Amino acid sequence: MTQFNDTELTAAVIRSFDQTPSPRAKFLLQELVKSLHDYVRKTDLTFEEWDYAIDFLTRTGQKCTDIRQEFILLSDVLGVSMLVDAVNHRDRDGATETTVLGPFYVGEHKVTPHGTDISANLPGERMFVQSRVTDLNGKPLANVPVDVWHADDDGFYDLQKASYATEGPSSRARFITDADGRFYFRTILPCSYPIPTDGPVGQMITQTNRHPMRPAHVHFLVNAKGYEPLITHVFIDGDKYIDSDVVFGVKDELIAKVEQRSDSVMPDGKTTDGPWHLMTYEFHVKPGGGMAPAPLGTKVAEDA
Repeated sequence: MTQFNDTELTAAVIRSFDQTPSPRAKFLLQELVKSLHDYVRKTDLTFEEWDYAIDFLTRTGQKCTDIRQEFILLSDVLGVSMLVDAVNHRDRDGATETTVLGPFYVGEHKVTPHGTDISANLPGERMFVQSRVTDLNGKPLANVPVDVWHADDDGFYDLQKASYATEGPSSRARFITDADGRFYFRTILPCSYPIPTDGPVGQMITQTNRHPMRPAHVHFLVNAKGYEPLITHVFIDGDKYIDSDVVFGVKDELIAKVEQRSDSVMPDGKTTDGPWHLMTYEFHVKPGGGMAPAPLGTKVAEDA
C-alpha cells in the first residue's frame, strides 16, 4: 500500500495519470506534478501560505472579464509569457524578434486606410509610423494584415477608459500592406505606463517593491499567409524603463530610434502643423504556419 508521505505521494500522483489518452497531455500533467511537489518540499510550504496562494489565484480569476485577462498579466510579470515565447522561437533565421502579446489585444481591428490618424481625438505629440513587411530575403509581401495598438499619452489603452463602452476602440487598427509591402499611419507618441495595479497582480508587484512600468512601445501583429504569425512590439529608444520592463519584453532588435521632426510635410506628402515624430521599422517574417490569436472577447482565431 502506498504511504502518502512527502516522497511516495508524488510517485502515486504521477502514476494516476498513466492512462491519459494523449501522450502530450500525460507528459505535461506528470511534469507539472513533479514541479509543484518539488516546490512544496523545497519551500516547506505552510497551510497559511497555501491558503493565501489559493485565495490569490481565486481573486485573479475573479478579476478577469471578456476584455481583461488578469492571468495573462500574472504570466507576464512572472516572466512566463516571455519564456514560452522564447522556447517557441529559438531559431529566428533573420526573422524579426517576437515578444509578448499582452493583455490588451481586444476589440475590433478594422481595416483602415493608410495614413489614417488612429489617435485623431487624443491629445499628445503627433507621430508618423512608416513600415514594411518582407520575407527573410527582403522580398516585399503584399496584402498582409497588420494589427497595431498602443496606449495613449496618459498611459491608458482604450479599454481601460470609461469611454470605451460608448465610443469603441481607439489607437488600434488593421492595415493591409500595399504591393511593396508597406503600410503607414499617423498616431500619437506613446509613453511608458504602469500595468494595471488595481487587481491581485498589481498588488503583488507593489508588495514586492517592484515597479509596475513598461517602456513606451507600439504593438504589431503581422499575419501573412504562409508565414508564422509575428507578435511583437517596437519600443522607443531612450525610454527610462527600457532596461527594466516589468514584463521582461524588451529585445535590442525591437528598439527603434524615433526621430523628432519639424518638417511641414510628412512622408506621405501631406502637410502638418508643428513638430512631430517619425518611427520607421521593417518586419521580416518566417515561412511557416500557425494560428494568430484572436482579440479578447472574440471566439474564433484567424488562420495564418
